[in-house]
Amino acid sequence: MNTHKFSAVVFLLSFGLFFSACKNETTPNTIDDEAIQTVEWSNREVKSFEHDSLIDGQSYLSIYSQIYSYTKHGKHDLTTTVSLRNISTQDTIYITKADYFNDHGALIRSYTKKPIYIAPLETIEIVIAKDDNHGGSGANFIFDWKTKKQTPAPFFEAVMISTAGQQGLSFTTQGVRTK
Repeated sequence: MNTHKFSAVVFLLSFGLFFSACKNETTPNTIDDEAIQTVEWSNREVKSFEHDSLIDGQSYLSIYSQIYSYTKHGKHDLTTTVSLRNISTQDTIYITKADYFNDHGALIRSYTKKPIYIAPLETIEIVIAKDDNHGGSGANFIFDWKTKKQTPAPFFEAVMISTAGQQGLSFTTQGVRTK
């Protein structure tokens, strides 16, 4: 093999390796069951509570399992931490529904089978893995909850993060009470 052909082969191999290393994050992920992180709240389940002494509320929380980069065809997958916070210093709150929807409004999964409690000043979390991009760029949660009449509403917040190489991206969203 002469030197020019050898140089051309080395160049083409190097070029191919370079572009395969620069994999674009728009490639659809195939998610397996391990990437969907379940929440183990069986030890928080409420056997019974006095329904008539509690008021009902509902909150909406927007999250992003993906965001656009450069164009609508370039997306970055994000890891999301959803915090459910009881901001009361004295009273327990109850979560009766924690449902996760995609950007088309379709239910992806429900995190509650039975009502759960959150003790005063306690925070519990839901983590949505980076590989779980079912929610898309417009994912959201609906939380139904119960509190005593004078107890502050729970606080819902999400932190989205992505890191690649030396770059990092993070931002937060806060829940809005809808009823």
